[in-house]
Amino acid sequence: MHRLEPAREHLIGLYRIVIGLLFACHGLKTIFGLFGSHPSPVGVWPGWWAALIQLVCGTLVCVGVATRPAALLGSGSMAFAYFTVHAPHGLWPIQNGGEAAALFCWALLIVVFTGPGRFALARVWSRRIAEPVPSSA
Repeated sequence: MHRLEPAREHLIGLYRIVIGLLFACHGLKTIFGLFGSHPSPVGVWPGWWAALIQLVCGTLVCVGVATRPAALLGSGSMAFAYFTVHAPHGLWPIQNGGEAAALFCWALLIVVFTGPGRFALARVWSRRIAEPVPSSA
């Protein structure tokens, strides 16, 4: 066993929280015009819908609820964004402005395979469900 192995689940949890928070911030920026941006008109394809996916999936990943499905949807949406919006403007992300899309795509794909790690809200819920209810007898 590697000496850093005991910290593995904690680091995965922290990684998930940071990636989810950053992804959700992109959605907040586009939907509500936060962080020095202007809001996108409601329902405009694809920007507003992509932002909704970012906000919802980012929040779910951050708090650790439905982590794998949310991360998969988020990763797929970033792959779609990269190939439809950025790739036509150049081969490399540094040329076409697609660095964030590429990084979020791969970062969220890692979460799909590693799972939520520690600090996930779903773990708290599953523990409470698994605990026996004290009897009053």
